[in-house]
Amino acid sequence: MRYRMRTAAAAVGGLVLLAGCGLTSGSPLVDDVRPGTVGRGEPLKGANITVTSKEFTEQLVLGAMMGIAFKAAGADVLDRTGIQGSVGAREAIKSGDADAMYEYTGTAWITYLGNSHPIPDPHRQWEAVREADLKNGVTWLTPSALNNTYALGMNEANFKKYGTKTLSDVAALSKSDPGAVTLCVESEFANRADGLPGMEEAYGMKIGAGNITQMDSGIIYTQAAKGSCTFGEVYTTDGRIKAMNLRVTQDDKHFFPNYNAAPEINSAALKKYPQMAKVLEPITKRLDNTVAQELNAKVDVDGQDPHDVAKDWLVREGFVKE
Repeated sequence: MRYRMRTAAAAVGGLVLLAGCGLTSGSPLVDDVRPGTVGRGEPLKGANITVTSKEFTEQLVLGAMMGIAFKAAGADVLDRTGIQGSVGAREAIKSGDADAMYEYTGTAWITYLGNSHPIPDPHRQWEAVREADLKNGVTWLTPSALNNTYALGMNEANFKKYGTKTLSDVAALSKSDPGAVTLCVESEFANRADGLPGMEEAYGMKIGAGNITQMDSGIIYTQAAKGSCTFGEVYTTDGRIKAMNLRVTQDDKHFFPNYNAAPEINSAALKKYPQMAKVLEPITKRLDNTVAQELNAKVDVDGQDPHDVAKDWLVREGFVKE
């Protein structure tokens, strides 16, 4: 199962891949697509563009979307998606080994730019990232409403039993009925300042160590759906939320960072091919959590290929034609 890795330690593999053979590979995009509502007049005809992404499902889908859109607009596209870890893909964009990818504002603000505290307002978070990253030779285009952040999920039976709609409700339950709040979480989430420890502090939760079980991300969804734990750590755009009928608690104090997906472009490449921005704009505008959950589920639940999922969606939405 592919899932996001946000820490610098988790990204070491990406650096190794970058330094080794990761970006010497890649394959030309051969999709036979034509302009739909994007790419009319083939404004990128003659352009040579390399797209990249990280290795988890959502990133593979977004990377494929970007490459196919550029292809429909006339570009020759080299597909170098699927880099292990965050930093490897990021360094490819900075160095110019790759030209474009979809990245998350919160990842950039905290992991790449070294800030400790996220900005609660999603637009201001993007603006701060955009301004700070220009000096790194990276340009951020307008973000999507897709916000792949942390949340707690629970099954329908537990939701009816406890009625916890918000994290403040979970905090109240942890005090009134401590045994009711059992958590299934990843080890990373259990130890991150912007994960469980910070959430407990921000909401005044009192969760005993014996009520917290650490496990792999994929297992968490299954255990939460079974009710083996009352709450499971989930990502808000994961397709298994809908597939397993999980209820997601609202972060009513806006503790978790905003992880809005936005095109991250090598500034020199954007200057050379400015039409990339126009091609991507309507696609980015259409992306939100509902779309992401649907497309991610086609991969993680139904077993479809991420590239096929991306292409089918672009055709269905009328962005490109076959």
